[in-house]
Amino acid sequence: MWLNPEEVLLKNALKLWVTEKSNEFFLLQRRRGHGDTGGKFTGLLVGALDSVLDSNARVTPFRILLQMPGSQVSWTIACGAAVGEMNRHWDWLVQNLLHSLSVFENKEDVASFVKGKVKGLIAEEVRGRQAAQEEEPEKFREALLKFELCFGLPSSEKLVTTYSCCCWKGRVPRQGWLYLSINHMAFYSFLLGKEVKFVIPWAEVTRLERVSTGLMTDMVRVMTRRCQLDFSMFLSLDEAFGVIGQLADIALRRLLDSEGLELDRVLQQSSNITKRVLEEQALRTYVLALFRLPRGERLQEVALCSVWTPHARCHTTGTLFTTDSYLCFASRDEGHCSLLIPLSEVISIEKAESTSLLPNPVIVSVRSKKAFQLIELQDRDSLVDASSLLFELIQHDRVISSLVLVNTHTCVNERINDMMSVGPFVAGLKCSGNVFWGIQFICMTMEQVKERLWEDHFPEYGRGVHMFRTEKIQKLVAMGIPESLRGELWMTFSDASSELASHPGYYSGLVTESMGQSSLATEEIERDLHRSLPDHPAFQNVKGIAALRRVLTAYAHRNPKIGYCQSMNILASVLLLYTKEEEAFSLLVAVCERMLPDYFNRRVIGAQVDQSVFEELIRDRLPELAEHIPDLSPLSSISLSWFLTLFLSVLPFRSAVCVVDCFFFHGIKAIFQLGLAVLDANATALCASADDSQALMILTGFLDQVKYDEDPSPPTPHPSQSGEEEGRPPVKQHTLITDLIADSYEKFGDLTVRQIEKLRCRHRIQVLQAHEDTTKENALRVVTPDVSLSPENLADVYDLFKTEHFINLYWGDGGTTLALQHHDPGRPYVEQYRVDRVQFKSLYMLLVPWLCGFHTDTVAHRTFTLLDQDRDSLITFREFAGWLDTLYFEELNEKVRLLYRLHIPPALTESEDDPSPLKSPQLSTTRPLHVELPNGEMRDFQEQLKQMLKDLAKEKEKDVEQPVPPMNQREFIQFCKTLYSMFHGNPDENELFQAIATVTSLVLQIGEVGHRSRCSGSEVSSEGGAGDEVEDDHREGSQEDHPVFSTEEDGERKEGTSKSSGSESQSEWAVSYAQILASLLTEQQLVNFFEKPMDLSAKVAEAKVKQYHERAGLLMLQQGTS
Repeated sequence: MWLNPEEVLLKNALKLWVTEKSNEFFLLQRRRGHGDTGGKFTGLLVGALDSVLDSNARVTPFRILLQMPGSQVSWTIACGAAVGEMNRHWDWLVQNLLHSLSVFENKEDVASFVKGKVKGLIAEEVRGRQAAQEEEPEKFREALLKFELCFGLPSSEKLVTTYSCCCWKGRVPRQGWLYLSINHMAFYSFLLGKEVKFVIPWAEVTRLERVSTGLMTDMVRVMTRRCQLDFSMFLSLDEAFGVIGQLADIALRRLLDSEGLELDRVLQQSSNITKRVLEEQALRTYVLALFRLPRGERLQEVALCSVWTPHARCHTTGTLFTTDSYLCFASRDEGHCSLLIPLSEVISIEKAESTSLLPNPVIVSVRSKKAFQLIELQDRDSLVDASSLLFELIQHDRVISSLVLVNTHTCVNERINDMMSVGPFVAGLKCSGNVFWGIQFICMTMEQVKERLWEDHFPEYGRGVHMFRTEKIQKLVAMGIPESLRGELWMTFSDASSELASHPGYYSGLVTESMGQSSLATEEIERDLHRSLPDHPAFQNVKGIAALRRVLTAYAHRNPKIGYCQSMNILASVLLLYTKEEEAFSLLVAVCERMLPDYFNRRVIGAQVDQSVFEELIRDRLPELAEHIPDLSPLSSISLSWFLTLFLSVLPFRSAVCVVDCFFFHGIKAIFQLGLAVLDANATALCASADDSQALMILTGFLDQVKYDEDPSPPTPHPSQSGEEEGRPPVKQHTLITDLIADSYEKFGDLTVRQIEKLRCRHRIQVLQAHEDTTKENALRVVTPDVSLSPENLADVYDLFKTEHFINLYWGDGGTTLALQHHDPGRPYVEQYRVDRVQFKSLYMLLVPWLCGFHTDTVAHRTFTLLDQDRDSLITFREFAGWLDTLYFEELNEKVRLLYRLHIPPALTESEDDPSPLKSPQLSTTRPLHVELPNGEMRDFQEQLKQMLKDLAKEKEKDVEQPVPPMNQREFIQFCKTLYSMFHGNPDENELFQAIATVTSLVLQIGEVGHRSRCSGSEVSSEGGAGDEVEDDHREGSQEDHPVFSTEEDGERKEGTSKSSGSESQSEWAVSYAQILASLLTEQQLVNFFEKPMDLSAKVAEAKVKQYHERAGLLMLQQGTS
């Protein structure tokens, strides 16, 4: 097998190896003693030595060395136990590499080339083994079965991969299996009779780290809001750490900000996520960042190859990436050489004749009459066919779009171009000789020197978007791009030029469509127009302001998700100074959508992620500064404007433009490097600073005095100079921007795009979770004044509410409403998470203090209907917390009011299906008007009413809400049914049943009295002693308006409630909330029941444990029956 090249000082140390085959550059050797039949002493000694060694330390009997002529140093590049395998490796080297090495003049180049090729072969082998493993369904099916049995999650919880590892509990390691699924990470261990298992949702992960402790040198640390877990002893820790980070990042972006942080189309459907898909997405993300490609580009093909580089007069080894619209080549060492070829610029892709020196060549011809030669493509035919197909599709789309745009915009292009006045505007910004207007004092000598260097560079390295991008260009860019070439090279480096050529007339169309429209974005644009480079003459006139307005408005119209964000005006202003208006728009699109992804949105997530990455880079690259300033958040806040405005808001203009040059060539990497260089240059002063304000003054003063090397203006004293009296060394008066940039490349140039993307993936988790914490804090702050829940209980209820929302997204049946499928951080804090009816019922079962047996689901359904005040079939956290507060902490009358409202419209509907035999009872109108007390005593109805009046008087002042409609006979029976269900299983069940029977009888008699009075024209019949007494009281007027006798018909009319039933008597029978409350207050057993304190903390703690298992079991049952 191929090995990562390892240095061997002596090829035949101690004569342990015998050379079987050799040539100028390679040796195939056999271990002495292996296969010998002569039985020589040396062979026997070596064979005996190998046989007694531990199996892990034994040496394979065959190896292949890379040797340099005349050198004692060699490299092991392959080893094996079978001679057949080694012969195949040897033949491959002779056929594919040996002839190519003769073209190299430098031995170091030969070694570097061969090592890179071998590493590429190893990568191919690894990918092949992984693919073969994934194609074996039996092993994965076995792991999936264990996953489902151990954790009981629904079958829709897709398992991605598993790893064998140790989980540390204190100082004790637990060997087991780590299961990674699309929504959770789970661990299971069964060792020495002890079982350890847990499930952690990705939504709870707040931080991922690789740490070293005294026990283990390298561990994966997973931190949540409740615990910290350490995992070690992975077979491939790098791979496991990468997959864990990817899954957590994808889950959080999907759950917490699905619209602001757009996921790739493949990842939007969680069922598509596999380990192979994750690897492909990681590579795609890297390629998009490395070449700053549009985010919609899909990676089609990846192939190792070599490209002929005329400037080096040799083939450069690297990787070819084919996307929907580009051919991208990157050398083995990132930044050494890269090439970007838009397929829209390609004329042909042809296969050439293969030779020993040029194996499998492909010629790519472009419009600028240049051709690029690629060799050593292993699967040349499929690559050429796929690239040719993409090339033909792009050409077809380009023709169609051109025809559409010509037909659409022909009539308006002349008017738009006249309005934009591109020629005069640009001429107004520049003086003769293409020198920036307003800076005529610049000496042209250095400008001419730089122009000459670039003109000499173009013929050898190419000009345009498909130029070779090498370390030499980096040096030229660091010197500052000449004024005459700056706009062109910005368009080239960002590839805005090919985008502009592919969509002619696009900008003009946007300007036409956006003219005269008014929105929040246009209002903000108008407010900031005159704040954009206010000191520059170009934006002190109507023409410049109008151009800036058109560019910003057109972009807001193009991308309404972003619209307009602060700092876009500064960036667009600078772009307009060096490019035409249409080009400035294309550059703005490239920066906002490709080069600074997720920077320009409501929450500037991208900028915050990079600030978090910057903090880690400070700790890693500037450890002394990090040691003196443990809390780096102030420095991160100071540097935020560096990233948002590309230093344009903090550096002198001429110096800042040089930074923008580096940004367009290197992307965000240039800003990270320069930021580290600025802190490194001020490290001593920052370590000695007393507070954050002094640190801000130090950095502000330093950046103010960074000058362009041709700027003759006097330097500004550095603020830290004032500290000389305090014993600080004097600081030089100014710093050249070119020196600062050169210093950033020298000290921090080893920072790679791959490293940045890995850091972004991890730190995006922290940033999103920090936003979640802020959302939770504000939601609790808004709700706390309205409820009596303790802060701890309210926070736990919020977590349960949010988890229920997530569970539905994890395992929903696909019928989730659109409002719940996407989390919108732009909504009010208490409305960002909402639950539907099914989710509410699950929470109801977990938290309600009184379950109602088989009647529970019906009551939960009515409760949801009652709480859903805006009738959008969703309940917010504020509404949910208010309902829970009523059940646990409100007075008895409010609890009864809630129960009462659950049994009248809109909570209870006429169409509600109730299988109860008491649905339409026939109530007797000849019941005796007396009450039997629990002790057997018979109390007259009139005496009972007087007691009710006294209790109502006490509650009258508390009843400040608007009166609720009366309850008809059917609704009252449902009310009684709920109460009976609530009491079932209670320790005082018998007493409660007897009490509610008494209250029910009393209320029924009250209802009959009201019914009789209405039937007789509001006069109670004189028949019966109790009736006479009531009539006498009615005449006295003492009870006429009391709620005990009032059926609230007036209130019913005000509420507009319509009540109908099958019989006339039932429609007229009614009792009020006050009558029911008064009746309940007469029974102390019922009062005790409703006033009994309930422990919400215990209920919440129980709900945390049961929430997942109960919901998962319910969903599995539903899936089994569907």
